[in-house]
Amino acid sequence: MIKVKLPNKEHYDEMMDSNGECRLNYRNYCNWLYSTEEKTFDEKRRKAELLFHRVGITFNVYGNNEGTERLIPFDPIPRIISAEDWKIIDAGIKQRVTALNMFLYDIYHEGHILKSGIIPIDLIYNNSQYQIIMKDLNLYGKIYSHISGIDIVRNKDGNYYVLEDNLRTPSGVSYMIEDRKMMMRLYPEVFMRQPVAPVEHYPNVLLETLKQSSPVENPCVVVMTPGCFNSAYFEHSFLAQQMGVDLVEGADLFVRDGYVYMRTTKGPKRVDVIYRRVDDDFMDPLNFNPDSMLGVPGISSVYRQQHVVLANAFGTGIADDKSVYPYVDEMIRYYLQSEPILKNVPTYLCRKQNDLQYVLEHLSELVVKEVHGSGGYGMLVGPHASKKQLEEFRDKLKAKPDNYIAQPTLTLSSCPTFVEEGIAPRHIDLRPFVLSSPQGIKVVPGGLTRVALKKGSLVVNSSQGGGTKDTWVLEDTNVK
Repeated sequence: MIKVKLPNKEHYDEMMDSNGECRLNYRNYCNWLYSTEEKTFDEKRRKAELLFHRVGITFNVYGNNEGTERLIPFDPIPRIISAEDWKIIDAGIKQRVTALNMFLYDIYHEGHILKSGIIPIDLIYNNSQYQIIMKDLNLYGKIYSHISGIDIVRNKDGNYYVLEDNLRTPSGVSYMIEDRKMMMRLYPEVFMRQPVAPVEHYPNVLLETLKQSSPVENPCVVVMTPGCFNSAYFEHSFLAQQMGVDLVEGADLFVRDGYVYMRTTKGPKRVDVIYRRVDDDFMDPLNFNPDSMLGVPGISSVYRQQHVVLANAFGTGIADDKSVYPYVDEMIRYYLQSEPILKNVPTYLCRKQNDLQYVLEHLSELVVKEVHGSGGYGMLVGPHASKKQLEEFRDKLKAKPDNYIAQPTLTLSSCPTFVEEGIAPRHIDLRPFVLSSPQGIKVVPGGLTRVALKKGSLVVNSSQGGGTKDTWVLEDTNVK
């Protein structure tokens, strides 16, 4: 019989309550888990690694001397979300993405929220993510972020909070799908015990969203990748294959007579929608980085003429900039006249003198992040930092305070995870994916659950040694 280590009562555990009893949404799974031999988990985890290698489910790590390509660790114990909790998450992320798209339209047009003084004007217009090319451009359906990834955490109070918004090129959805396929292959008997909402149809919903984002009837959709050396190349090729559309690089596209075309063996073919996984700066050497070899010369002009749809739009990065994040709650109140369903984590803007002073005085208690940072890089987790690291970060804050924000150290919820010491609690987060088109917003129940495999670690990013779990959303609200 397998042994499960009890979680620390100082944080919320997804499976166990404070008395060590299985929560209702895990009840059926626990009955199965406690009747399973530990060697079964070990055998099936090795099988999963072999299968993932065969399929080529890897990601690239830049600047790693041990080799750039890695397999993301897969944990066989799912994260299970009750139907009641999912209703809150679903409503909250839809509300949030709606407000963020309205914010993007506003700042590139009249700028009402800036004139009202709710958000400082200089924070937007002096931000490197603000793209002047988008000024007064009326996008079809006013959609800027067609694909959004919202990072959610659960604090010790049991409530969900938004930790981060990803509106440029959010990644990870391929791992959500492949983790589900792997779980169904390895543990089909577990899925017979309770109704788990499907996620495998995500590529179909994505394709429908992309097609609905163009005014053209039966538009031609492609996925644009920087190439095979990009960290998320597997996902680019996976989504293109699953949607049944072409995977292209910049060299495969060209501009002619105000339209974008794709080179094919049968001659040029007009492209109407580009699901781009290439950053703004590299999309058009005529308007952005002139040294870029990844983009398409002249595509910005075609975009301004609205002869092609880019998902996501240029300039969406301003809405997921960490210095703008603290204002999202106010955006929701301003644009939607409602209270945020999912609130932000309290955040200190180091650009403000009073906030900076507080952060410097309480550095060992806080998490400090670069406003343009990602992947767990450029951040300091104060309680786990050495004295030397604290002093180095103190100097960085004093030198460039505008470059950082700080937040209290959250006690991220944990979930049982199969590690070397057996099954033990490890901290997790959740990234659901939100699809927006002029026809509405859709969310496939679930998302990417990332897990910090190191004991006590709060950093879940795969680039920092984190792994992934299958995320189950229970459809039956009366599950027993």
